[in-house]
Amino acid sequence: MANYITPNMVTSEDIRLARDILNMTQKEFAEFVNVSKRTVERWEYTEEPITGPITILLDMIIKNHNLPQTLTIPEKNYNMRLWYMYHSFVCTIIDVDEMDRKIDIHNFITNPIYRAFGVNTEPTYDEYEEFIRSRCFPESRDKLKLELKKLDIPFYDPIMIIEKTKGRMADDDFWIKIEW
Repeated sequence: MANYITPNMVTSEDIRLARDILNMTQKEFAEFVNVSKRTVERWEYTEEPITGPITILLDMIIKNHNLPQTLTIPEKNYNMRLWYMYHSFVCTIIDVDEMDRKIDIHNFITNPIYRAFGVNTEPTYDEYEEFIRSRCFPESRDKLKLELKKLDIPFYDPIMIIEKTKGRMADDDFWIKIEW
């Protein structure tokens, strides 16, 4: 059995310290740790030890003050945004300008296996198009017109297919959300 250096409890002082380090209000901190503002208030004024998942998160925050910045959703640079997801976790955000054939990506996971473009952190537009096609059934598929009809799509277009299928493939748990 492994032993970890993570705390099994924190104090109200630890909560206030983390908020101070992050320069966040109680409301901002509550949004960051995904609890109510009332919970943060209770944590800050209790005399009792605080246990649960917040103990590990506080440990991570105190050891890495830039954690909130690394988790912040970046400003949208182009007209279309794709969220490449694994289950409910954001792996890569891809901003796309189809007219000028530009993309901008933001990886939120360190393991390249879970990233949209693997180890490639500066993909070209052609590589983006290849990635999008990889999340659809192939254009050469037998009875393609029947598949398109089932999806109510008039012609083969990877973005339209992904809008309908979320880019889900048979044997994996990755999917794509498109935001216009």
